[in-house]
Amino acid sequence: MEYILEQRVIENKDWATILFVLCFILIAVTKTFFEARFNEFLKLLVTDKYTKIYKDPSFMLSWFTISLFIVQLISFAFFILILLNNFDLASKTDWIKYIQIITLLGVFVLSKYLVEKIIATSFKIEDFIEQFNLQKVSYRTFVGLFLLPVNIFLYYNDISSTIFIYGILAIILIINAFTYLVSLKAYQSILFSKMFYFILYLCALEIAPYYFMYYWFTRR
Repeated sequence: MEYILEQRVIENKDWATILFVLCFILIAVTKTFFEARFNEFLKLLVTDKYTKIYKDPSFMLSWFTISLFIVQLISFAFFILILLNNFDLASKTDWIKYIQIITLLGVFVLSKYLVEKIIATSFKIEDFIEQFNLQKVSYRTFVGLFLLPVNIFLYYNDISSTIFIYGILAIILIINAFTYLVSLKAYQSILFSKMFYFILYLCALEIAPYYFMYYWFTRR
């Protein structure tokens, strides 16, 4: 008789569990301290009341925005890792790969925000860009919260469904497009007076960065 020994690989998922728990703690703390704002935030796709009430640029750096931005960052990084796992480009339990993704994502978002601030100051459209960024952050944070239970389900279950993944991507793109439509409607009077600068802004900071990120990932 011949015995064939196979190595038993035990995947460590504790790091992911800790991050998921951290997200829920941040959400619970945020809801406790900003209950009224959080309740309005949850109605974001149904009504634009939240964006009208909290449109002041000072809300951009509030603890409500910062804490949910951390949740958003963790959630999007997990979704990217699961995407890479679905296409056999990485393992979803690879915590080193996750650190690389969340670092790259955080640097990309913060760098983009700083460049937008510089360009907005140069074009003298600071107020509009601040309000526009606040709206984008609000809707993308909502998407991040929506992705959190999806990430948990996909992470702890070995489901390889390309159709399901593409469906989630389609929902994200639709909400992103909806964000721009809402902003265009809300600030159309400002946009018409500064249409040239806004087109430059869209091409330079809303289209080009994502194209180069896509190109870099696909080439790698």
